[in-house]
Amino acid sequence: MNAVLIAVALSLVSAVAYAAAAVAQERLASRSPGAGSLRLLGSGAWWGSVGLNASAALLHVVALRYGPLTVVQPLGALTLVAAVPMGARMAGRRVSAVEWKGTAHTLLGLGAVLVTASGPAPDDVLSVPEALAVAGATAALIGGLSRPGARPGLRHATASGLASGVASALTQTVTVAATDRTGPVLSVQVIGVALLVAAFAAGGLLLSQTAYRGGLGGPLAMVTLANPLAAAVIGLSLLGERLQGGPAGVLLALAGAGLATWGVVLLSRATPAAVPVDDDHPVAAVLALEPGSAAAEPALVPRPHDPGHLTAATR
Repeated sequence: MNAVLIAVALSLVSAVAYAAAAVAQERLASRSPGAGSLRLLGSGAWWGSVGLNASAALLHVVALRYGPLTVVQPLGALTLVAAVPMGARMAGRRVSAVEWKGTAHTLLGLGAVLVTASGPAPDDVLSVPEALAVAGATAALIGGLSRPGARPGLRHATASGLASGVASALTQTVTVAATDRTGPVLSVQVIGVALLVAAFAAGGLLLSQTAYRGGLGGPLAMVTLANPLAAAVIGLSLLGERLQGGPAGVLLALAGAGLATWGVVLLSRATPAAVPVDDDHPVAAVLALEPGSAAAEPALVPRPHDPGHLTAATR
């Protein structure tokens, strides 16, 4: 099978797992909006969502071994597409027409991006100085976005997306360097970059948990957009990745990115009405790890005067 097709297939399954984790995290955040990181460490449901994230990350790592960043990272937008019906099911409502429209726009835009981004399996890696420079610049951006101020949910979501995108770029360096058979598997480069990956991955997870206190739609949309943007900048500027088709390919990629962005905006602004529905859903298995968190937990319904977010209300 073509290496890029393998990367795409793995990325699709990874996106579904990330979506389930995001829905579980958002519901946990809505139940305990003031809970700190230490309290989350004692929550079985939170560790269940961490397990979903870890499974998705493992699939993502393998996908990065077979496909370039410019292919694998845009497919992360499918996390939002998958999270919409999952969140609707858990919230006790149907998916609205606006949400279906946003899903279609996102998929069409991603298709255009993939046509121009499909290239050979990656063979270039970041050097240790490049990895440290990328990590330092990203840490400074995250620090600025995490400062106290207005709209912390969207800022923390942007920081989470940047952290996750950089972690993916660094992960590709680890997997390629560890499997190219030209040096020791546990070289200084592999170990050092792997530590950076762990730091950014953990930071992205905690930042997203904080961001979801304001709802699922807006923050998840910001994570979805910031993640591939950060990874694509690294791939195109430092790893020698290129878009296919010359100037026409660049225009097609830009048009696809714009269409996908509009789809994400539509998904984040959708405000469907809640209707009764069965709560028997895979995400409920994660929430069931926390006593009293299944059918008795608050459902996610739109906040009346804030179409960009979802919040909690009693059934």
